[in-house]
Amino acid sequence: MNTNLSPSLDIGIKGMTCASCVGRVERALKKVPGVQAVAVNLATESARIVYAGAPDMQARLRRTVRDAGYEPVAANAAVDAQEPAAWADFMPVAIGLSLSAPLMLPMLGDLFGNHWMLPAWLQFALATPVQFFLGARFYKAGWHAARNLAGNMDLLVAIGTTAGWALSMWMWLTASPGAIVHLYFEGSAVVVTMVLLGKWLEARAKRQTTSAIRALHALRPDTAHLIGLEGEVDVPVAEVLLGDRLVVKPGERFPVDGVLLEGRTQVDESMLTGEPLPVAKDPGAALTGGSINGEGRIVLQVKAVGSETVLSNIIRLVEDAQAAKAPIQRLVDQVSAVFVPVVLLIALVTLLGWYLTGHPFELAVIRAVAVLVIACPCALGLATPAAIMAGTGVAAKYGILIKDAQALELARKVDTVAFDKTGTLTVGRPRLTSLLAPDQTDELRLLAAAASLQSGSEHPLAGAVVAAAQERGVSFLPPANVRAVPGRGTEGELRAGVDANWQTYLIGSQRWMNELGADWGSSADSMSARTNALQASGATVSVLAQRLPANPQHTERIVMLAVIGFGDEPKAGAREALAALRQLGIKTVMISGDNRNAAEIMARRLGLRPEDGEVMADVLPGDKAARVMALKAGGHTVAMVGDGVNDAPALAAADVGMAMANPGGGGTDVAMHAAGITLMRGDPALVAAALQISERTVAKIRQNLFWAFAYNVAGIPLAALGFLNPVVAGAAMAMSSVSVMSNALLLKRWKPDKISG
Repeated sequence: MNTNLSPSLDIGIKGMTCASCVGRVERALKKVPGVQAVAVNLATESARIVYAGAPDMQARLRRTVRDAGYEPVAANAAVDAQEPAAWADFMPVAIGLSLSAPLMLPMLGDLFGNHWMLPAWLQFALATPVQFFLGARFYKAGWHAARNLAGNMDLLVAIGTTAGWALSMWMWLTASPGAIVHLYFEGSAVVVTMVLLGKWLEARAKRQTTSAIRALHALRPDTAHLIGLEGEVDVPVAEVLLGDRLVVKPGERFPVDGVLLEGRTQVDESMLTGEPLPVAKDPGAALTGGSINGEGRIVLQVKAVGSETVLSNIIRLVEDAQAAKAPIQRLVDQVSAVFVPVVLLIALVTLLGWYLTGHPFELAVIRAVAVLVIACPCALGLATPAAIMAGTGVAAKYGILIKDAQALELARKVDTVAFDKTGTLTVGRPRLTSLLAPDQTDELRLLAAAASLQSGSEHPLAGAVVAAAQERGVSFLPPANVRAVPGRGTEGELRAGVDANWQTYLIGSQRWMNELGADWGSSADSMSARTNALQASGATVSVLAQRLPANPQHTERIVMLAVIGFGDEPKAGAREALAALRQLGIKTVMISGDNRNAAEIMARRLGLRPEDGEVMADVLPGDKAARVMALKAGGHTVAMVGDGVNDAPALAAADVGMAMANPGGGGTDVAMHAAGITLMRGDPALVAAALQISERTVAKIRQNLFWAFAYNVAGIPLAALGFLNPVVAGAAMAMSSVSVMSNALLLKRWKPDKISG
């Protein structure tokens, strides 16, 4: 069954503390009948479940989370909540530090030769509230884990610190009257405090990793100025409907997506596209919700609301990427599944080993406690998701939307980038540069026929024909029985006037005309030469033809009437972007539907080398995917860059699809569905930037996993051999999580490399 067609549920989960918690929740959810896929993320404290539909399924899934010992909450509770103060939730840590500090005085005194010792009753009075009041969370979560025959960080902390506290109680109560006994209350109290401090620092860092999502949510205004029957009124954005007319004042954010009806303005779209400069908007231009209106008061007509807006799609993409698991995470899942049981076994072996070799029992207990405390797998669970959250968040800031963690991890391996030409490397708004006909006196009539036939098409070449006719004041009538032939052209019926007869015309590629057997009649030689010259100049060529019905003198035939030439320009910075990729050792290829000569002329303007196989010409839209597959078959890891509309099959066929959104948001919906990465503005330099952030993010994941494993691999033997006491072990365990989060947050400082002209 295709799980993409099944419903999914996002659940926020409170109470998870380590990778073992993640594994336990996943195992519990997977046991629910009908569940098809589960991904639990420690950094976002959430789960995404894909399941077969059932009326009560969502309630059952939430109950399963609760039965596993965790609290199900709203999926976006952490993001939607107001940004807390810098010292929020620090009170338990402050209390722990206040009560633990006096217990540490004897240890500090020993460093200076002073043998301070607090009375046993005072040590008990200071340590017990820390152990059982502040540490209650560890007992509660550890009990749930033990009841489900699983283990987690809380269970290790609870067992370890309780053992130290209980050992101190036993030694105090069994000591001879008046004897001075060294107790270990300070170890248990300080370990609990250190863990609480580590979790507080970790939570503070987590809030920074979700800052990208918070910033996107903050782009949505609460109210809109609706033009209603009684004039302009303020209404909640949730009540705005398709087709409504809204007023947006200077400096306000557009509440929803729409089309500019009245007024002119400049729009700041930087939070959506990463484009720092305002974009001029005239009537008819697309407006994106969340962007900032400039100096003009404008009226827009609503075209998308709620979850269908571009901003909602962007938020959904970033959330999906941050909630997803990278393939490298599978290693962590396999380790965490057996980690806690193995640690408990090592702690038991440590206890017995020290005791059976003649050491005091209390010393054996302390060594085992140190093993339990140092081994908490917090950092393992945070290593991958923290880096993914930071990487995808900073990428979104610069207009790079990464759809899933797999695309993020694969992008760093890309060695070949294939570009669609039109709209990706070129401006994508071709101009009609020439119209060649055997009889030049027919030029305006032929232009009117071509514009009429193309008036209902959204193809860029069709738009250029219509625009040229309008500029020259040529009037034309709508066509009838129009039939589009994918990759070839358009056929339809036209008439010169209201009372004229309908005649069949065709407009399309030279190849299509050859397939249909079209001819120039008596002008064949001269028109062929003129057409070849036009193509040699690099123009894209279309042919206008007429289908003549059969008569006593002729069978049905198609006669070519005119050759139409179109010109396009390279995008600003495209040549430099391709050069930057080449400097990174990445092969670049341009895929074009143009004839070989025209494609190679444009390629050379872009700095590509056709002689090195960097140009694929005469490629039909349906064949682009096959060309991408051929590159992959050659052993390359291929990224395909296209506009997300005609290129959807090729984007899906590539190892990494990069969809470049058109100006004004056109093609964005298709881009988001077909590609693993969406570039929110039409800048080819973002391709190299996307590969760079992939490289940096995967590097951070590997660094984090190394340090997470290193803490445990080095710390457990040191604790078992007696080189670490519980206090140092607790501090090291807490700092392992903090160091992993801090390392991931360094990604927030990333900026795309500047490409020099």
